[in-house]
Amino acid sequence: MSEYIPLSVPSLKGNEWKYLKECIDTEWVSSAGKYVGLFENKVAQYTGSKYAVACVNGTSALQISLYLAGVEPEDEVIVPSLTFIASVNAISYNNAIPIFMDSDEYYNLDIDKTIDFINKNTLFKNGFTYNKTTKRKIAAIMPVHVWGNAVRLNELSKICKKLNISIVEDASESLGTFYLNKSSHDKHTGRIGSVGCFSFNGNKIITTGGGGMIITDDSKLAEKAKYLTTQAKDDPVRYIHNEIGFNFRLTNVQAAIGVAQMEQLSEYLSKKKYIYKKYSNSINCIKGLELANVPDYADNNHWMSLIRINDQKFRINKELLMVKLEKNGIQTRPVWALNHKQKPYKNHQNYKIDNAEVLVSSSLCLPSSVSLKDSEIDKIVRVLNG
Repeated sequence: MSEYIPLSVPSLKGNEWKYLKECIDTEWVSSAGKYVGLFENKVAQYTGSKYAVACVNGTSALQISLYLAGVEPEDEVIVPSLTFIASVNAISYNNAIPIFMDSDEYYNLDIDKTIDFINKNTLFKNGFTYNKTTKRKIAAIMPVHVWGNAVRLNELSKICKKLNISIVEDASESLGTFYLNKSSHDKHTGRIGSVGCFSFNGNKIITTGGGGMIITDDSKLAEKAKYLTTQAKDDPVRYIHNEIGFNFRLTNVQAAIGVAQMEQLSEYLSKKKYIYKKYSNSINCIKGLELANVPDYADNNHWMSLIRINDQKFRINKELLMVKLEKNGIQTRPVWALNHKQKPYKNHQNYKIDNAEVLVSSSLCLPSSVSLKDSEIDKIVRVLNG
């Protein structure tokens, strides 16, 4: 095979063209039209959430959700350092300040260290939690379900409720991931906190080209989200605006693609699980390599498959392996640079970050598109083993 194997590309083989043509034929191509509401309803129904509000992208969904959760200027928000920078930037867009935490073995927010930080470094007074060092209010925690791995939130959510700290879930990569709960119905990621956010960028498990979604069970938060994302129109006919709003509404054209994509989600999830298992059966036999584990307390969407590289046992390091794979027409990607080391954030508070350093230095994302063929997986494994 000489064809290039990309990291993660969309599959548009359902009713996308049919629904797009309807938008164009009827000229409902902007933020009004039936597909926006239909897409919201499909995501709400699938996740079990009462309400869903579509946005122009996942970052805007996070920005609005933090505001809805009560984050004010100069407040602090706890966030993992290991995440795409959009999660952190959304905090800054609200003129708030991130506190960076370490990651657990699943690349997610280290819950034990986060609870340790809260117990040792915060003070609860007048109904709010304050940082002993900075004296600022800690208004929220943003767990990120990295690679589709569900963050372990049971214990943390109880503490946050007691200490009046909102949980805003960045579930951008985890559509299709459900917690396994024997005592009640399984709950989708994004539904533990007051609000959850998804991304429909081109590399996600379903796509609208761009796009994002806010989910919540709170009718007032949903109403406020829709109000703010459509320029805060108090009188849309006479253009009266009593608050500063945002032009964050998803277009009908994008939503039409999203509706078609949702119709294929179960198929995509099955294929992602198949890819993960096929990788696991082959890669774990290669000395010095192992496929990154996923939590056993959730049914994972397996959005992205990663390998962990043991430099002591494997022949080459991560950087050289990337070059080798690229020369063989295989696209890979390292884990994001840690955000507490990024120039805009290097002077912000961080707490006992060490495991995230190991994960970044030893991990590599493998091609994981739903269109990935068996022959392509075989080639990837051969190059890894060669």
